[in-house]
Amino acid sequence: MIIVFGLLALAVVTALYWYLWRRLVRDTTTGWGWPRRLGTALFTVGPAVMFAALFAEVGHAPFVLQRVLAWPGFLWMALSLYLLLAVVAGEALRPLLSRLLKRRDVERPFRGAGNCAPSPHDAPLSPPTEPPLKQLTRTESPVLTTPTPTRRLFVSRVIGGAAATAATATVGYGTYGVLRGPRVKRVTVPLAKLPRAAHGYRIAVVSDIHLGPVLGRGFAQRVVDTVNATQPDLIAVVGDLVDGSVQDLGPAAAPLAQLSARHGSYFVTGNHEYFSGARQWVEEVRTLGLRPLENARTELAHFDLAGVNDIAGESTGQGPDFDRALAGRDPARACVLLAHQPVQIHEAVRHHVDLQLSGHTHGGQLWPGNLVAAAANPTVAGLDRYGDTQLYVSRGAGAWGPPTRVGAPSDITVIELASRQT
Repeated sequence: MIIVFGLLALAVVTALYWYLWRRLVRDTTTGWGWPRRLGTALFTVGPAVMFAALFAEVGHAPFVLQRVLAWPGFLWMALSLYLLLAVVAGEALRPLLSRLLKRRDVERPFRGAGNCAPSPHDAPLSPPTEPPLKQLTRTESPVLTTPTPTRRLFVSRVIGGAAATAATATVGYGTYGVLRGPRVKRVTVPLAKLPRAAHGYRIAVVSDIHLGPVLGRGFAQRVVDTVNATQPDLIAVVGDLVDGSVQDLGPAAAPLAQLSARHGSYFVTGNHEYFSGARQWVEEVRTLGLRPLENARTELAHFDLAGVNDIAGESTGQGPDFDRALAGRDPARACVLLAHQPVQIHEAVRHHVDLQLSGHTHGGQLWPGNLVAAAANPTVAGLDRYGDTQLYVSRGAGAWGPPTRVGAPSDITVIELASRQT
């Protein structure tokens, strides 16, 4: 079944790239001159590098090879998506533009003709005389005019050029948005059990940093500086910190030691930690000053803070254990739960958690990926309520795969808890 699925996926991808090559290269060029050869090479090498980057990361290839392949491969992935969307949108404009040009060509000979009826006083026209042919000397050569493109070729070039421009601009702006670092988002969450003394308590929620072959130490430093500037009371790192081993990414994660909050920094695993060696990263973040909550709970001054492992840990016997994390707590105290995936909300409701903080979805990251994320998650981004439990989902600070976001800007969220007690 895996082989069949793989072959089917390969056939679909090949068909899509053939469609893009046809519309953007074959239909916009004539003959096998250098423009068509260059375009064909681009649509051959680009997918090859993209798949090589994916396999290098998933297969844990040498980190230097991952870094070489990641930028061109993952950017091509994002560009391919928006080239496809733009070209498909252009199909609706193609017949309209063709008819418009055809109508213009038909009407052009009659424009400005006016009243062409002959007057009776007009003198008879003498027969035209042809000028004598000029003999070309040996040093002269006939002037060759460049033929104008056909209507179909012109339409293909206009639509193809517009599609390529729109896709490149979209990916460029989306990549700039990631590399400049996440913006701060502030959300007020009222909790019925929160005492008045804790009104205004601030939790900085950081998720999905995804340090790896693309986003490295410089990006981690920008995240840390942004978090510290909010002066939170507590910092919650809710999973998917890294895409790689401690050996490769330990130096990139080092700035996390600078995180500063009055009541400390806490960490729970995401699914990508289990792809990268969760146990080694739990110990690494501990050395950086973060406190891992592995199916555990701590009692703070005015509420309980709990954390559960990610669902991906189930394959290694390290999955989420809500009973262990929440057993024995005082139900009269407010409880805030750190859980990477929004789908864990159902267990949180069953255990009477007041607020769950999650990430994982990236808000879809690349539109229309939000539609796919919505099909797999109860909440894609923002604050939601499930019974007596509230769920907040961050879009995340970084990006996985393409270092690009479209329609889902990265964020670090400052949750300000509000008491309803007087």
